[in-house]
Amino acid sequence: MVRFKNRWLLVEFIPTSNGSATQLDGYKIWEAVRQSVLNNFGDVGWGSIGLSINVKYYSPTTNICIIRVARDHHRIAWGAVTLLTAIEGTRYIPNVVHVSGTIKQTQLAAISHNREVIARFRAQAKTSSAYKDSYEEYLKTSAMEIEALHD
Repeated sequence: MVRFKNRWLLVEFIPTSNGSATQLDGYKIWEAVRQSVLNNFGDVGWGSIGLSINVKYYSPTTNICIIRVARDHHRIAWGAVTLLTAIEGTRYIPNVVHVSGTIKQTQLAAISHNREVIARFRAQAKTSSAYKDSYEEYLKTSAMEIEALHD
């Protein structure tokens, strides 16, 4: 029996404008990556990753996303994500934070990255680390959601 081998991309989408940002979801990200692959790598690029690419998780609070793609052509997906400039007219800077061969390592990286982003939010708000806010509940629920992901 042959196992289907994947690569997992942990991507942060940083909005460039503070104004009316498009509310992202997994489908909008998938569609934007599809368009980026078609624009930059053509039909051959999309044919190589089209059946395997899947957005498994997206957090609108921290703008991180977990994308699964087949191992053989993961560089096409990585390049397409990196070359993205806008999603539905809103400009974003995609930042590939982590690439892994297992979902477990991606989950750990996502939880760690969520903590870093929340720490930045708290630093901007000038609150102490002992201060209890709505982000505490978010960190707990997002960690449970991320850990519940399966291959």
